[in-house]
Amino acid sequence: MSTRNIPVVDLSKYVHGNEAQKLEFVKEIGNAFHEVGFVGVVNHGIPKELVDGFYAASKSFFSLPVSDKKQYEIAGAAGQRGYTSFGKEHAKQSKVADLKEFFQFGQYEDNGESASDNYAPNPNVSHTPEFSDLGKKLYKAFEKSGGYLLNAIAEHLDLPVDYFDQRIENGTSILRSIHYPPITEEPRSAIRAEQHEDINLITLLVGASAGGLQLLNAQGDWLDITPGEDEIVINVGDMLQRLTNNYLKSTTHRVVNPPKEQWHVPRLSIPFFLHPRAEMDLTCLNSCITDSRPLAYEPITAGDYLDERLREIGLKK
Repeated sequence: MSTRNIPVVDLSKYVHGNEAQKLEFVKEIGNAFHEVGFVGVVNHGIPKELVDGFYAASKSFFSLPVSDKKQYEIAGAAGQRGYTSFGKEHAKQSKVADLKEFFQFGQYEDNGESASDNYAPNPNVSHTPEFSDLGKKLYKAFEKSGGYLLNAIAEHLDLPVDYFDQRIENGTSILRSIHYPPITEEPRSAIRAEQHEDINLITLLVGASAGGLQLLNAQGDWLDITPGEDEIVINVGDMLQRLTNNYLKSTTHRVVNPPKEQWHVPRLSIPFFLHPRAEMDLTCLNSCITDSRPLAYEPITAGDYLDERLREIGLKK
């Protein structure tokens, strides 16, 4: 463990290293995902200037009047494209909405193939065109780095190194820009993001503009996660936990409210939820079913599982 309560690994050892370095990375990330479910990654390949630019563009977008932002709220999209206004999403076990608004970019169909997710194209944000332009570039950068991470995970699971490649190509991944506005009154039993687990295979998160992210460890303690400079945080999602029959951990996490004297400080966070294609079979891998870890889940496709979870968190009716 690092002083930031999660292990830290160097992706360049896997992408550019020799065979020994690659094997070391596979072991490190496999152990981190099995034992903790979270890991910090340095030398991840996401350009800093792209992240900084997208943060600035996100700030500009969320500074727009609500009436302008609502022009990009797409009816029937279940929050998977465009803007979702404040107070709409909640954790699956909660009826109280999180204290946030967000904008989501979905798959780009540059090669003409359908992303098979039945959602409208990404809206062009004419009020802040750099938001859309940089969003697309950041989406592609996250896809590339996420692909390397899944290659390493496949090797750790003794699967072919390219096991996930075709399963995530044109998948239903989401780049989400989240804005937690200043807190102006005593919250009614709500925090910025109530405890939850992510739905997808893995999540890649670039450092937020303010603290608050915490994970729940095996001892039941909430631990702060504070990424280092130019470090991204990766965590296992429920789809990968399901595929591996709970061998890899989808760890509970949350975003807590700041101390009252910092309520006036907003928070921006940029996660990339790496999803497979809707038709991916999430049936538990035989190699992950043992006497000590008996089969925990019924077969389901990624698309059906996503649909189920979107209903649970209030984004789909």
